[in-house]
Amino acid sequence: MQAIQSTFDDLGTPLAGVTFVVVDLETTGGTPAQCGITEIGAVKVRGGEVLGEFQTLVNPAEPIPAFISVLTGITDSMVRDAPRIDSALPAFLEFAAGSVLVAHNAGFDIGFLKAAAARTGARWPGFPVLDTLQLARQLVVRDESPNHRLSSLAQVFGSPTTPDHRALHDARATVDVLHGLIERVGNLGVHTLEELASYSSRVTPSQRRKRFLADPLPSAPGVYLFKDGSDRVLYVGTSRDIRTRVRSYFTASEQRSRMAEMVRLAQAVHPVVCQTSLEAQVRELRLIDEHKPRFNRRSKNGRKVMWVKLTQERFPRLSIVRQVKDDGAHYIGPFRSRITAQSAIDAVHEVVPLRQCTGRLNGRGTACALADMGRCGAPCTGAQSEGDYAVVVAECRAIFTGNARPSAELLRARLEELASQERFEDAARVRDRFLQLVRGAARAQRLAPLVRSPEIVAARRSGLGGWELVSIRHGRLAGTVVSPRGADPMTYVRSMQATAEVVPAPTPERPSALTEETEILLRWLEAPGVRIVELDGSWTCPVGGAGSVRSELEPVVASAHDAVGFDNDVPGPRSGPGGRSDHGGATGRAAGLRRAG
Repeated sequence: MQAIQSTFDDLGTPLAGVTFVVVDLETTGGTPAQCGITEIGAVKVRGGEVLGEFQTLVNPAEPIPAFISVLTGITDSMVRDAPRIDSALPAFLEFAAGSVLVAHNAGFDIGFLKAAAARTGARWPGFPVLDTLQLARQLVVRDESPNHRLSSLAQVFGSPTTPDHRALHDARATVDVLHGLIERVGNLGVHTLEELASYSSRVTPSQRRKRFLADPLPSAPGVYLFKDGSDRVLYVGTSRDIRTRVRSYFTASEQRSRMAEMVRLAQAVHPVVCQTSLEAQVRELRLIDEHKPRFNRRSKNGRKVMWVKLTQERFPRLSIVRQVKDDGAHYIGPFRSRITAQSAIDAVHEVVPLRQCTGRLNGRGTACALADMGRCGAPCTGAQSEGDYAVVVAECRAIFTGNARPSAELLRARLEELASQERFEDAARVRDRFLQLVRGAARAQRLAPLVRSPEIVAARRSGLGGWELVSIRHGRLAGTVVSPRGADPMTYVRSMQATAEVVPAPTPERPSALTEETEILLRWLEAPGVRIVELDGSWTCPVGGAGSVRSELEPVVASAHDAVGFDNDVPGPRSGPGGRSDHGGATGRAAGLRRAG
């Protein structure tokens, strides 16, 4: 069906109170850009009553083709003294003002009207539009009518007007078709304009009948939980307007097939109103992790993240693990899948000759092919001493902890070598692996300082003129509040700090928050307009760390036309994600947070 072209403040407008203007056009052809309008006919109706009619011939300023005259009966002589479109269109727009336009095959008629408005310089009001053809395809089956032409539908619904390709006659017949279709959907539980506009036979009557579940919900930002008859959580979502979003689950605007099954099982919807969108995102994440709703895709993955570990042993190697432990080893991540984690490991092996074997070494083994290729020093045979191998491990540790630029230079050389050999696919594969590596390393380097900080208080202007205030403790959202316009925000900061959640320092076995929550908070902190109010701790990232290399590499990967490798000019120290210097010392206050006037 033709999509609604404007929004409605009240999505529950009763159909009996809607003013429809049913319009039909006759034209000189089928292309709005090349053909003109010869007649406009329209009928205004509300609550089943005709309020008025509009009809005018239009001089198209071009000859009417003979076959069109035979079809419509409109000839050149009939339109010779008729008004031009620049006079007829404003009159029609005045007649139709404030209404919902209806047409049979609306794309044709509305397309011509819009094209005429563009040619004459008239402003198109952006009417909501309903298409009786699309609606009929949902409601009139082949047993009733061989097709969905206006003439056939007029017979199905007993219209006293026979369509004859004259605009007003066809508009009158379309009115009868519209009323017949509205009567049918009314029997299916459709009683509002929004429901009619989004009607689809894919939405079952039982699904529509459950729209009452949204009636008591608040029109406020927050989280909503669909629950079944046993109070089990089926689905968790978030929205800026809970009531409007939940109502959409009972209309055709919800396209996800699994949601139909969820709505069938749902018996209640529980709202959780949040003060800010950040709070809503975090609450949604926590609720999904707590309840594991069967219809949330995120529930299926849960905490299945991977880390790449540089092991703590005599000859360290890289390993994929599911948990970070307090064992003195170095970790990067998290990675969303084993494939991306393995790509990061492969990237390290491209530039750092770490051993790739998994067994314990005793110096009496047999060298593998990697040693012959010069990509491993063969500590397994005793050919590489523990001290020499420690130098190799230090190169890998630098990628993990702070200075990724030497490895980036090695990668550049490797890419240039592959490109010179015209091994472009291999070069692209190496580059993409390295990108996974620096993403994982940058994620670890950016999250760790946030998790270590006992508290960060930050602020951002709210849409109402005050401040959104946030307390983050050890990477967990501990509190949030919105100060009103004109109020002293520091008063609200102190109140928030006094009532915020107490978050103890995390351990590998007992993290303070889900990694995904900390990432959400980090993205919010790095968003434009966010100011640090107080910092208890030290929020830093190494200037030459993986984040700065990532910021240089990602644009290259994103562009299909860039040459393989890095840009020749490598920027120096910079601010921004991954390349920032110290944000401030312990309990430092950023300048600029003041009362919103």
